[in-house]
Amino acid sequence: MSKFTMSPGPVTLDVVGLTLNTEDRRRIMNPLTGGVILFGRNFSNRKQLTQLTAQIKKLRPDVLISIDHEGGRVQRCRIDGFTHLPAMRKLGNLWSAKNKSTHLAASAAQAMAAATACGYVLASELRACGVDLSFTPVLDLDFGRSSVIGDRSFSRDPQIVFALAKSLNEGLRLAGMANCGKHFPGHGWAEADSHIDIPVDERSLGQILNDDAKPYEWLDLSLAAVMPAHVIYPQVDKNPAGFSKIWLHSILRQELGFEGVIFSDDLSMEGASVAGSVVMGAVMALDAGCDAVLICNRPDLADELLANLQVTKVKRAQSASRLNRLMPTIPGVAWDALQDQAEYLHAKGYLRQLALIE
Repeated sequence: MSKFTMSPGPVTLDVVGLTLNTEDRRRIMNPLTGGVILFGRNFSNRKQLTQLTAQIKKLRPDVLISIDHEGGRVQRCRIDGFTHLPAMRKLGNLWSAKNKSTHLAASAAQAMAAATACGYVLASELRACGVDLSFTPVLDLDFGRSSVIGDRSFSRDPQIVFALAKSLNEGLRLAGMANCGKHFPGHGWAEADSHIDIPVDERSLGQILNDDAKPYEWLDLSLAAVMPAHVIYPQVDKNPAGFSKIWLHSILRQELGFEGVIFSDDLSMEGASVAGSVVMGAVMALDAGCDAVLICNRPDLADELLANLQVTKVKRAQSASRLNRLMPTIPGVAWDALQDQAEYLHAKGYLRQLALIE
């Protein structure tokens, strides 16, 4: 345990391998660091993952350990006992599956119960290994245009997305984990992949607010965090949403009343390149309303950011207060004990009954 107390800073960064090296430790101990995001390269088995998260927490108990673990094709931990959760599209399909023996209302109820079960299994397994937060759920609508979103989306219908996301969030909460809705206000219409391109969505503000942004409005207090899209909506602002005061402050904070954490998406992605350098991108994102900025897969850029980013004391205090609310609310259950836990077994049994998992 560290001998001194630090508060989480605005930078979330990654680590190189399966255990911390000297450079990882230096970056994590930087006062500007507030989070560590893990990737598949950081996982070989549960024991190793649990040791890695314990190493991080020993250095910085206040650091939030996160991961992209949605289910389907975006699931970092796939082996050594982790449940391979379904893509969220399967839950949306279950909602709409009406046949001779199942009324639509019953299908909707089944889908919501399955979403809660998914959230509980997802969070319980990650918490058992010391991970604090998964960047889920995806709230983008599936317009059939974006390959990077595709079956990660629950549905084209914002009401279905809202209902299933709220149910998934409840499963996360029951296991002690917060949530992060993404990618505000919506990445489902823009065809380009912001990892390698700069997506543009030409629709009007009214169209987006009346469709894509509805799940954010309806989820209200059940939404703990939001990640904006690296998408430009030129009818609203020349800047991508994650760098836009209009989207983050005027619309998300003021109009929709969101009071949780705002994470930038990864500043190393091509969609963030319009901001210029990584430091300029971080400054723009924080000025626009983000509480935390992500820098992934580029240790050199993480070093540049930690060496040059300046954040006011007031901004740091506000963001640290919000970030602290994302810490797990209950201790994680150890993996072996989890395998005998009634709630966990019930959730997995229900998903298996619906043929959503093996």
